[in-house]
Amino acid sequence: MASWVLSELGLRPLPRIYPKPRTKVPSATSINLRISRTDLGGPSLSRNWALRVSAPLRIQTVGEEDNQTRNNGDFFDPGAPPPFKLSDIRAAIPKHCWVKNPWKSMSYVVRDVAIAFGLAAAAAYLNNWAVWPLYWFAQSTMFWALFVLGHDCGHGSFSNNHKLNSVAGHILHSSILVPYHGWRISHRTHHQNHGHVENDESWHPLPEKIFKSLDDATKKLRFTLPFPLFAYPFYLWSRSPGKKGSHFDPNSDLFLPNEKKDVITSTLCWMAMAALLVGLSFVMGPIQMLKLYGIPYWGFVMWLDLVTYLHHHGHDDKLPWYRGEEWSYLRGGLTTLDRDYGWINNIHHDIGTHVIHHLFPQIPHYHLVEATEAAKPVLGKYYREPKKSGPLPIYLLGYLIKSMEEDHYVSDTGDVVYYQADPNLSGSQK
Repeated sequence: MASWVLSELGLRPLPRIYPKPRTKVPSATSINLRISRTDLGGPSLSRNWALRVSAPLRIQTVGEEDNQTRNNGDFFDPGAPPPFKLSDIRAAIPKHCWVKNPWKSMSYVVRDVAIAFGLAAAAAYLNNWAVWPLYWFAQSTMFWALFVLGHDCGHGSFSNNHKLNSVAGHILHSSILVPYHGWRISHRTHHQNHGHVENDESWHPLPEKIFKSLDDATKKLRFTLPFPLFAYPFYLWSRSPGKKGSHFDPNSDLFLPNEKKDVITSTLCWMAMAALLVGLSFVMGPIQMLKLYGIPYWGFVMWLDLVTYLHHHGHDDKLPWYRGEEWSYLRGGLTTLDRDYGWINNIHHDIGTHVIHHLFPQIPHYHLVEATEAAKPVLGKYYREPKKSGPLPIYLLGYLIKSMEEDHYVSDTGDVVYYQADPNLSGSQK
């Protein structure tokens, strides 16, 4: 995939949905709409396409009724097409929110790198077991912050300079053993297909057939904490169940032929960092390197898996996943969730403001909060206000545990589907 493909569906509002009787539910009829315009998401990037999309007049069924939320006596179906377009959201966001300031972006890099080195120097100097646990938490959080900045480089929200984005992204991601281009490309696939059962790339639901084909040990590892929080390095090497390829292999079907050189470059940078860590282990000793880098690395992995999983799972109400003609870029993006991380919000660059980021990934992280506030009146009930966190987001563990108990697979059929639970997994709900 050599370019971003961001789509917008210009659907007119559908009729209000009212509850139907539980018996004699008529079959849904559909109307064919002709879409004449899509948008790349930015104020200056546009492209005209023609797509045929089937937008069914939704008839509430018994199964769907449980996945609707009730507000002031009205039913709201989160799986219904929204009565607004992507361009409506974009128009509500102030123009300055789209402006990328490379100096400001670099200032965050300098800040985070300085803190990371300062923490390591202080921990090595004090070398006290009362200090090490505090260091591990702080440094793993800083590794995660470095990842987020490299993530911005991959999206192009770091600056408008491609070379600067590439150099900064390689330095940031290689330092924490992430193959920059390999991950950047697969993450692009995630954004282009967010909310799609089969085509989404990360933390997508397993269709029932694939889920039931997994052996019991794999199911336990996937849905029993803390094992899912260590998934990221294994995902880099072999992707998710049902998908093939590796982020390190230039011949993987993740990549286009003209992206092979980029993938090779990032893999070589990853290998150089791994070699540096091995060399430092000989100089400083493996135990010291484990304390300074190894444990913080796995703490960073846990941060990454926790945050990315809860951006797409764990809401009090079941959220839809799509396939076929029901999916669109807008509807898929509206299934993402914002999260509040308390004191960590600023440290990890407001990555918790995830809905607007998913719809418009070119907006710099330092404008996401303002952009989200401006977009809320347009989004209406399709925006789910996050629960306020204390200084540390410990409350999120409750959402994580609940989701692991209930969100196991989706039906093999249907274009709007919701997570179901396997009663054979410990703690799941029938």
